[in-house]
Amino acid sequence: MSNTTKTAPAKSTVATKGAIALLKADHATVSDLFAEYEKANTSKKKKALVAEICSELSVHIQIEEEIFYPAVKAALKDKLLVPEATVEHAGIKDLIAQLEGAEPEGEMYDAKVKVLSEYVKHHVEEEHDEMFPKVKASSLDLVELGAQMAARKADLLSAPS
Repeated sequence: MSNTTKTAPAKSTVATKGAIALLKADHATVSDLFAEYEKANTSKKKKALVAEICSELSVHIQIEEEIFYPAVKAALKDKLLVPEATVEHAGIKDLIAQLEGAEPEGEMYDAKVKVLSEYVKHHVEEEHDEMFPKVKASSLDLVELGAQMAARKADLLSAPS
């Protein structure tokens, strides 16, 4: 690998490792946030964690749907993995919409967070076990794709809500 490539500097170290590393780092972040939620003992803490979880997931889903999935679908000529992942995203987005702005009182709030956590865990397992190995074996330039995704993620995170 030569150091003379003319790519824009990566916005994060993860981007230089590629698209899959960026997505796995996001998965780990959200998993940690769900674990923190399990230990939260005040409504204020729960609400703050859910806001962070929803934000992280929303940005993650957006970069997957805008950049990663179209590239994967084209490279793999996929007719199952990406559509299934997109349907799973719809369920996750629905729960995010139900949680955003809701007050963390009552069993339904905790139940929605629990189900969201389970949906995300299932989705992540499928990406790690089925999609990522196929993507790694493809001809996709994962470093370039990761750089595009990192740049888009930075834009989304810096945009006013």
